[in-house]
Amino acid sequence: MTDLAVRPWAPRHGRRLGGVPAAAFILCLMLSLGAFARPAHASFDAFLRGLWPEAHARGVSAAMFRRAFDGVTPDPGIIAKLHAQPEFHQTTEQYLEKRVSDARIEKGRAMAARWAPTLKAIERVYGVDQNIVLSIWGNETNFGGYMGGHSVIRALATLAYEGPRRHYFRRELLSALVILQEGNTVPEKMVGSWAGAMGHPQFMPSSFNRDAVDFTGDGRRDIWNSVPDALASIANFLRKRGWHSGETWGYEVELPARFDFAHARRLGTAALATWQKLGVRRVRGQAFPRPHDRAALFLPAGGNGPAFLVLHNFHVLKRYNNSSNYALAVGYLADRIAGFPPIATPWPPEQALTRDQRKEMQRRLAAAGYDIGKIDGVIGPKTRAAINAYQQHHRLMADGHADLALLERMR
Repeated sequence: MTDLAVRPWAPRHGRRLGGVPAAAFILCLMLSLGAFARPAHASFDAFLRGLWPEAHARGVSAAMFRRAFDGVTPDPGIIAKLHAQPEFHQTTEQYLEKRVSDARIEKGRAMAARWAPTLKAIERVYGVDQNIVLSIWGNETNFGGYMGGHSVIRALATLAYEGPRRHYFRRELLSALVILQEGNTVPEKMVGSWAGAMGHPQFMPSSFNRDAVDFTGDGRRDIWNSVPDALASIANFLRKRGWHSGETWGYEVELPARFDFAHARRLGTAALATWQKLGVRRVRGQAFPRPHDRAALFLPAGGNGPAFLVLHNFHVLKRYNNSSNYALAVGYLADRIAGFPPIATPWPPEQALTRDQRKEMQRRLAAAGYDIGKIDGVIGPKTRAAINAYQQHHRLMADGHADLALLERMR
């Protein structure tokens, strides 16, 4: 069937679409998609029929809609993966060992040399440290080594049809159709993760529509095949989230003996010069180059492990992936690519808590009268504050860190 000239739905008797009765148009559209006729997926067909008016309202043509869903059926493997996701409980040390390995550092330096002119141009345009851009590329896809092998349209359609966050994935699916309509890629080449993250930077479609750029000037925002477009898109993402040009992400620091962790928590964010007055120093005796920059204390392994003063850009990195470990990995890999030495302070022996153990800790804190909010196994600000208060009450090091030793103490 040839493409139809379509206009938005008209509120008239038996709504019409481009002079064609709406029901007839939808039937015609269905028949043009051979996959729709399979009784085994009758409800999926109904899902696609319901999706069409929303796609059309966003400017997606009937021809593109047909092409995108030609032969598409739900992918049972994706739902199986969704329900079988393992619970990852790693210490920060284990997390960094995988993401900031010697091999990845070496590859990052090779990529820095290979793409040097492009990276310098991106840094000049967007004001984002080129090593941070490289580090995100390395953390997301190992510098393009693996970008996923799933059809993004099929993955998102499956999750929008029967996943637990259907409304979210429906919006992402519609965003993906817009990307196709604009000619940035074709359905066959729109590949990514089983959750729909795409290309070198692993953007979700909505992030692509907001943040992807055509850095090469060829008229397409191609994050799958154009490294310049992909790297510039990462930089644009960070710039739009408030990246402070010329400011780093953070510094590894040493804490003085008998450091007042409770005071540090109350202080929150303060100028680096203020932290210096409290006896906090950069490791290896280095000075803070910008003492008026503001930072907060970050103790990923508690007061006995490496300590960091993290700045505004650390929190911008968390907009890419809302994980402090992820932001630390990105900042650390960027530093290592740039030639800075490894983390100086040894990591303490530690066993990461499982979700059930974190829930147990929250229940015990709540039973003792501490406000932890929801018992969900997530060690968020309220739970950390409760841990801190518990530690102070029991004359423990009040670093707010949840570990197995603390849970055993509560037991």
